[in-house]
Amino acid sequence: MAQGYAERGRSGSLPPGKHGRIRRDPSDILDAMSFATVLPAQRLRAATIACIALLAAACATPPAPDARIPPDALLCPPVEKPVCPPVLVAPPPLHAPAPTLVPEAEYRGRLQPASWLELPDWGREPLRDSLLAFVRGCAVLAKQPEWQRACAAAAALPTDSAEREISRFFESNFDPHQVINADESTSGMVTGYYEPLLRGSRTRGSRYRYPIYAVPQDLLTIDLSTVYPDLKHKRLRGRVEGNRVVPYLARGDIDTEPAPLRGLEIAWVDDAVELFFLHIQGSGQVQLESGERLRVGYADQNGHPFRSLGGLLIRRGEIPPERASMQGIKDWARRHPGKVQRFMNENPSFVFFRELPGDLPGPIGTLGVPLTAERSIAVDQRLVPLGVPVYLATTWPNSPQPLNRLMVAQDTGGAINGGVRADFFWGFGDDAGNLAGKMRQAGRMWVLLPKGYKPPLTVNTGS
Repeated sequence: MAQGYAERGRSGSLPPGKHGRIRRDPSDILDAMSFATVLPAQRLRAATIACIALLAAACATPPAPDARIPPDALLCPPVEKPVCPPVLVAPPPLHAPAPTLVPEAEYRGRLQPASWLELPDWGREPLRDSLLAFVRGCAVLAKQPEWQRACAAAAALPTDSAEREISRFFESNFDPHQVINADESTSGMVTGYYEPLLRGSRTRGSRYRYPIYAVPQDLLTIDLSTVYPDLKHKRLRGRVEGNRVVPYLARGDIDTEPAPLRGLEIAWVDDAVELFFLHIQGSGQVQLESGERLRVGYADQNGHPFRSLGGLLIRRGEIPPERASMQGIKDWARRHPGKVQRFMNENPSFVFFRELPGDLPGPIGTLGVPLTAERSIAVDQRLVPLGVPVYLATTWPNSPQPLNRLMVAQDTGGAINGGVRADFFWGFGDDAGNLAGKMRQAGRMWVLLPKGYKPPLTVNTGS
């Protein structure tokens, strides 16, 4: 993500994704490999405890911006949650009984009941496209009892309903709640992401040399949430080496010759920098030489933390802070081709993709439905439930002009952390990319919850 793209996992200096940016819980896209099928049953428990210990060790002290990845530690995947929870009880020796972990609840903020009058310009911004985006999400939401009434009422609205009828639908079925940050502030950062178009081929050639990889079969995804529910947004990734679970290959290890992932190429593209930003956005399209258009979406990630290329360029004196947009980073790369790969390798995070149907109306978000341009946002789902309408009060990219709009929370991203924090999906192509790359605005958010819906309780562990 620019800070908020999907490296979802998504944007330039920006990550999920992202964008996901890109970004989108990707675990419903890819069936996670079973840890138990890889290690014998007798080693499963021991290895799991070891993973927990590594998790605690990796999260105990945040790394410095340029710190290298420890070769012997599994790191939390930034795509789903780049900040690990504190672990209060360290695991005992492997021969002892299984440990009892007591993770603290990570306080992200709260949802405070509000009135419709508090929403800037409510009723003056067209709502039809927002309603369509919400209805699209009802394919998932309607499976939950608390959403069935609102989804049924939305589906019953005539397609030619007037704007006033649509606003009455939201007012009759939802109550607004303002998003309050953990520090009790009400303002946060809004970034943008988009779906880029790359040029490529199904086969490697002199022009098309940079591969888009599918998920490696030796990539382990270790989900501890069934044992420790407080870890439900955290997954460990790695691979088996002998009888040990070790970190998966980092970007610099993958982008080498001979290629360790040879045979997993979905397509080859002609620009390494555009491919790097595809990883940040989390989804995109590839125009093939044959004339075919290929759509790819986020499938998984190597488990290493995302590190901002823009931030690195600023710290190394390569660009000034005001040039750390996606456009500014691409311009720097064109002028310094000999430095590009070395700087990109400083970000060890690497995204794997899958091919998606070409007739989808948009990339698939974490909610599991196609995103809607200028109506879908990525949020921190630990506070804002996926699928809810969110009234966003911000400004247009690089402008004081108000942008007050009803959005729908349908995605997540590696850099989308905290209460008032959103990644605005601008759509497909260069125009969308121009807006997404420049967007880094202040904003406020109100979540619309179905009447009678009880939001999950949050616990302020700092008090």
